[in-house]
Amino acid sequence: MSTQNHERVALITGATSGIGVEIARQLVRDGFRVAVSGRSVERGERVAAELGERTQFLRADLLEPGAAAALIDRTVRAFGRVDVLVNNAAIDHTNDLLEVGESEIRETFEANTFAPMNLLIAAARAMRAQGTGGSIINVTSRLASIGVPTMGIYSASKGAMLAFTKAAAIDLAQYGIRVNAVAPGMTRTPLYEEWLAGLADPGAEADRVASAIPLGRIATPGDVAATVAFLASDAAAYLTGVSIPVDGGYLAK
Repeated sequence: MSTQNHERVALITGATSGIGVEIARQLVRDGFRVAVSGRSVERGERVAAELGERTQFLRADLLEPGAAAALIDRTVRAFGRVDVLVNNAAIDHTNDLLEVGESEIRETFEANTFAPMNLLIAAARAMRAQGTGGSIINVTSRLASIGVPTMGIYSASKGAMLAFTKAAAIDLAQYGIRVNAVAPGMTRTPLYEEWLAGLADPGAEADRVASAIPLGRIATPGDVAATVAFLASDAAAYLTGVSIPVDGGYLAK
């Protein structure tokens, strides 16, 4: 990208909690102007207030028809341009595979696959019109590459985004638009902490999970945000179509 960091605009979806908030915080530190997007007005405005004047909250429900294109339009109207898209919004899904219903499959793919696909296309159109390239980062999961019991539908929705990342990178390279993925492993988000707190022995379970990771600890949101920030920067100018696992070596086993 030819613009300097202090001029760049990043749109982050699912940025009102967990990993998304930390990504927004990191990109603000890196000098970006940041559009924080999510469904909760209360949480979104609180995040924008915390991060300061270089940040604005743009409410969006990406499951609504036309929401992706509308969010990109609003970002460009608010900031004048969009240089980085972080496709972070997603929902979780667990269920015994033989108990999964059609509606669960549809809902998971609508949120985790179709919405980010539509947003990527809308953002790429805006970036092409600007003529200065751009960086699109899809937050997928280690489960895009492995099978875990009860997580099949979620894995498939993220695996589709991994495949789309590679295909879109080839399509968009001619416009100077880079498309990459970040694949977090188990991460200490509020959702993880809530799950852990509900167990009979949270400490033992945390130790068990960490023991399966070669680096011996569960990721923090900051670990994921640092990798996203790298892919958004000029330091990654020659990277496109790649997926970086942020999993402490889990997938290397």
